[in-house]
Amino acid sequence: MRIAQIRERSMPISRYADATIASGGLTTSVAAVTTDVVRDGKPVTGYGFGSVGRFAQSGLMRERFIPRLLNAPDGGLANEAGMNLDPFRAWETMMTGEKPGGHGERCVAVGALDMAIWDAAAKIAGLPLYRYLARRLGREATIETRPKVRVYGAGGYVYPQDDIARLSDELRRFAELGFSHAKIKIGSMGLAQDQKRIEAAARQLPGGAAHLAVDAINAYDAETAPPAASMLAPFGLWWFEDICDPLDFETQAGVVANYPGPVAAGEALFSLAEARLLHLHGGLRCERDILEFDPVHCYGLPGFMPIVDYLTARGWPRASFWPHGGHLFCLHVVAALGLGGAEANPFSFQPLCGLVDGAEVTHGFTDLPQAPGIGFELRSKAYGVFRSLMTDA
Repeated sequence: MRIAQIRERSMPISRYADATIASGGLTTSVAAVTTDVVRDGKPVTGYGFGSVGRFAQSGLMRERFIPRLLNAPDGGLANEAGMNLDPFRAWETMMTGEKPGGHGERCVAVGALDMAIWDAAAKIAGLPLYRYLARRLGREATIETRPKVRVYGAGGYVYPQDDIARLSDELRRFAELGFSHAKIKIGSMGLAQDQKRIEAAARQLPGGAAHLAVDAINAYDAETAPPAASMLAPFGLWWFEDICDPLDFETQAGVVANYPGPVAAGEALFSLAEARLLHLHGGLRCERDILEFDPVHCYGLPGFMPIVDYLTARGWPRASFWPHGGHLFCLHVVAALGLGGAEANPFSFQPLCGLVDGAEVTHGFTDLPQAPGIGFELRSKAYGVFRSLMTDA
């Protein structure tokens, strides 16, 4: 049992459904991990990518993490029975020689490969990832055979032209697809324009502003955050996300102390050490606020799960966790770990994000893919990306 081949490349990924709109040169890494296990006459291959919002990590993957996996001795990445990959052993192999701290974005490189390894292991087991993961964690009795996961429609980036009209159309399409809740961006155009965006978006949701979250993408600081929070408070929003620099716990705690609604944080924190700091110094309220750690950006599942364990042991309910990412991997993680729900990107970050082809959202809930693994094969455009990766010269 070993990994026979790993392919990786970077690719552009846009924040907009219309890919002609400039998106800042954003990229992600896509990876294919091929094992020596054969199913239906073909070697089992797992697929993964570096989630969204950071950049591709080709150099780190090719120089450090891929060679460590490929150079592992036969059986060194296998489970105790020797019949499948052990994603935890693979993770330990990738992290061999890495020093604590200095997380940078090496976590994304590890996380992209980790996603592909979990996909391969679940395929070898013949199970959807959520069932395979729950079985590994002893949580199988807590999940249904076909669970539904709560999701919200994410997007709402500022359009360079006709912003309010195009934003309104995007939110209307969210509602038509069955999303009961949605999230848009604020913080880059001034409070007056942000207020107009919120009002326009809220009009498109049956639940109004109470079903709308806003993401400031860490735009504010100690001077600008309080007036922004004062503008937002009367709307009664679903949550207010990423207020300031992710490590500016003093500013965040000051806003939280005076903001009556839920606050969301954690998307741009990548380690258990940073999660501890957020818990101790970020001012968050476990009975009200939201945690958005990204399972891929937190060094993959072996890095993400200790964060969940640490925070739930200190009073945070599992329902507080709404992982960032907007893709199929997070749906499985939410179902297996019993978390609150997941972001879904039906229009942005295509073709890798979003649900499987033909999936339905009903009153804000969706079914999980039932194919072995993550289910990228059921999302034709995403699968096309991975298939093209396998045929690269």
